[in-house]
Amino acid sequence: MDRKVTQQVTRATFDEVMVPNYAPSAIIPVRGEGSHIWDKEGKEYIDFAGGIAVTALGHSNPTLVNVMREQAGQLWHLSNVMTNEPALRLAKKLTEKTFADRVFFANSGAEANEAAFKLARRYAFDHFGPEKHEIIAFNKSFHGRTLFTVSVGGQAKYKEGFEPTPGGIKHCDYNDIEQLKAIISDKTCAVVMEPIQGEGGIIPANIEFAKQVRELCDQHNALLVYDEVQSGVGRTGTFFAYEQLGVTPDVLTTAKALGNGFPVGAMLATEKAAKSLAFGTHGSTYGGNPMACAIAEAVVDIVDTPEVLSGVAKRHDLFVEGLKALNEKHHVFKEIRGMGLLIGAEMIDSLAGKAGEIIKAAAEEGLFALVAGPNVLRLAPSLIIPEQDIAEGLARLDKAIATVVANNKAA
Repeated sequence: MDRKVTQQVTRATFDEVMVPNYAPSAIIPVRGEGSHIWDKEGKEYIDFAGGIAVTALGHSNPTLVNVMREQAGQLWHLSNVMTNEPALRLAKKLTEKTFADRVFFANSGAEANEAAFKLARRYAFDHFGPEKHEIIAFNKSFHGRTLFTVSVGGQAKYKEGFEPTPGGIKHCDYNDIEQLKAIISDKTCAVVMEPIQGEGGIIPANIEFAKQVRELCDQHNALLVYDEVQSGVGRTGTFFAYEQLGVTPDVLTTAKALGNGFPVGAMLATEKAAKSLAFGTHGSTYGGNPMACAIAEAVVDIVDTPEVLSGVAKRHDLFVEGLKALNEKHHVFKEIRGMGLLIGAEMIDSLAGKAGEIIKAAAEEGLFALVAGPNVLRLAPSLIIPEQDIAEGLARLDKAIATVVANNKAA
């Protein structure tokens, strides 16, 4: 019996069987290839969303499909009472390509961040005692949905109704060094920051700000933790975004694009910091499993090449030029910003809160895009999206914006 034929599902099935923490659209994608997706009805879409900055090498990438098939015939899983070759190969490549000496594998960005925040506190406990436990993060930041990560994240809405959440956490405004100076102290064990805030509105760090944050961490013996879950693995045009800031963190987290959609995350750390996660202090059943690591290794091999990384910069320019042309035509954006292929276009005041309307209209035109809060249109496509797909996607976005502008004028 073919269950695909006998058990038909629709959008209504979601409301029958799923917890209502998501509100997915009526579209049910069933197939993807490159930067194109097709739904159950056979409608084709161009993908400027990338599964929220995840499918950096496109859908059904043939190299990754082959790697997955090969590994599936060997080992799917081993517990961490053993190790495995794909995990060790991937860890070696990540340390060779970055500042890091040690790697911890997890299943997601939130879990990688959970490990990083636990490491920061344990490191301070080991070296300075229990009083040095405070973590500083930034308003509008996003670090995941566990209780610890929503507490470090700078968006109160994600904590509402889940209190009491972990304490010992302070926040200040991003790119405001004076606010940070006012709250950092010898009780601070870590400063946590995204080199470009993603969910907070696609806001890049000011280079001078980033350098001063590093200096403050050094002055107060605090670890600098970079959350590169969204900005890492080539997204900004370098393998990690910190390379463009001239700042080296002590700990870095990554996920999303690392597995191109296969669940995998990683925390990278210096040897000095990593020592504090000694035997038995932390763990993950699936973290570092051979399937995930084999796929991630192939992703790293493809992304960290001059062709792909230089291509990100070229595609960035095409997107920005295209968005500027659309803005000259429709006058809807007050600012276009971002790094590489993590791009945000902030709505003008008269269209505040309307970014979601553009997303819905874009889907009607056959384009997937994202928001970063209610006021910012966010684009995070494949790093290797063909130029003709960029042009066609922007043409579809043109139609969507025209529809939204017309509807708001009529209202």
